[in-house]
Amino acid sequence: MTGGGPEGRLARIRATGASALARRVAVDRRALAALRISLGLLLLADLLLRSRALVAHYTDSGVMPRTALREVYGPLADISLHALSGGVVLQVALFALAGLAALALAAGYRTRLAAVVSWLLLVSLHARNPMLLNAGDSLLRRLLFWGLFLPLGSVRSLDALARDEERESSVGSTVASVATAALLVQVVLVYAVNAVIKVRGEAWVSGTAVRYVFGIDHLTVLLGDVLAGHPAVLTPLAHLWLALLVASPLLLLLTGWPRALLAGAFAAGHLGMALTLRLGPFPFVSMAALLPFLPPRLWDVAERRLAGLVAPDARTRARRVARRLAPWLPRGPTLPNEVRAPCRRVVTVVVAVLLVTVLVWNAVSVDLAPAPPEVEAASEEYRWDMFAPEPRRVGGWYVAPATTVAGDRVDAWNGGAVSWVPPADATTTFPTHRWLVYLLDLQRPGGVPLRDEFGAYLCDRWATRHDSRLQNVSVVYVERPVRFEGPSETRRADLGTYGCSGG
Repeated sequence: MTGGGPEGRLARIRATGASALARRVAVDRRALAALRISLGLLLLADLLLRSRALVAHYTDSGVMPRTALREVYGPLADISLHALSGGVVLQVALFALAGLAALALAAGYRTRLAAVVSWLLLVSLHARNPMLLNAGDSLLRRLLFWGLFLPLGSVRSLDALARDEERESSVGSTVASVATAALLVQVVLVYAVNAVIKVRGEAWVSGTAVRYVFGIDHLTVLLGDVLAGHPAVLTPLAHLWLALLVASPLLLLLTGWPRALLAGAFAAGHLGMALTLRLGPFPFVSMAALLPFLPPRLWDVAERRLAGLVAPDARTRARRVARRLAPWLPRGPTLPNEVRAPCRRVVTVVVAVLLVTVLVWNAVSVDLAPAPPEVEAASEEYRWDMFAPEPRRVGGWYVAPATTVAGDRVDAWNGGAVSWVPPADATTTFPTHRWLVYLLDLQRPGGVPLRDEFGAYLCDRWATRHDSRLQNVSVVYVERPVRFEGPSETRRADLGTYGCSGG
């Protein structure tokens, strides 16, 4: 029994603090399983969507040949397996391998090995063409990284089903570790850093930010096109979202149902984004990232509600299938028992160091911690500044006037004759979200070194799709500033004219 002296009181304070901290960093194993399944499915969906422009985005015949990648991004080309070849065969093979790893991750088969392979291939894919990335890609990469140190397959997985019943039932309901803390902190940092940057701008504080966002035609989809004409709704939405971002640290301080309600509010916000804005994977990755914040009682309720939808013997059949598959499916490396304990201690230290590094990096990115100029510049470039400190106030679309060898004037990007009339829907001029991200980056200063490659791609694409060739092609971004009142005039930003080889 602990004494009543100073040492005893100090011990009780420490025990109380440790217990409070453990409650706040504990994650239900079913939440980790849900996160694992979500990450696997998101990876699969991402691969399928990216494959629509596989040649254009990931081969030497596209907008980012390896020579340009090395010239502009340097070391990234050296860490990308996808950059080992400029042909399509390697890309198809790596996409297929990544798809298999994502399937294994979702099913919880050799979970840790599947997570490692998925993360390595995701890093490689992102490094192959950084012009295609947005905040959703960065968050997906980080969630998968922290998942490497978590028991993602301890329940609701083929790995768990293949184990003995007694071992599975003995697994605790929650996990509290440095890795769970890192996962939760990572998610909160996205919101908190974004909040700090947003409050330094004028548009979010005044409530006009969301009106500017919804005023950009190529960003709005579905309900977004309807809401764009209702400023009385958009202004309070801006204030509400900013308030949620400012309150995001409460995700770490609250527990139980209050934490679940706050996480649900964020999830509702991201669902609203998915239904109104063209943001790619970001809203869906963000909703997956909130799963670890849901408490055990919520998972208990969900299991009771879902129990009637699953056949009584489904678990037994699944276990039988998992055990039959186990002997002939490849296994990951297995460490001897005497090596596992020291490795766990080393991993804990490594994760703790990485967590501190992430905290410092994000503090530097918002000028809350000093750093050398080069580190500060790098941190600002990769900080969580979505639509902050000010949202974009200019929309637009691309036109690519070109002259064929026969002397005809055509639009090499949109097809048909050249027209400067605003399209009925600007989203149609950006075929996919990845093209949208790439083309928006192309008209920024950082895209200047890659504009020639886009011009060359347009020349080659025209020759592939038509019986004629182009003499030259110009790339023009037609800007249309967002105006709350009255019509908006357009202006043309000429990004260059390129002579087509063989034209």
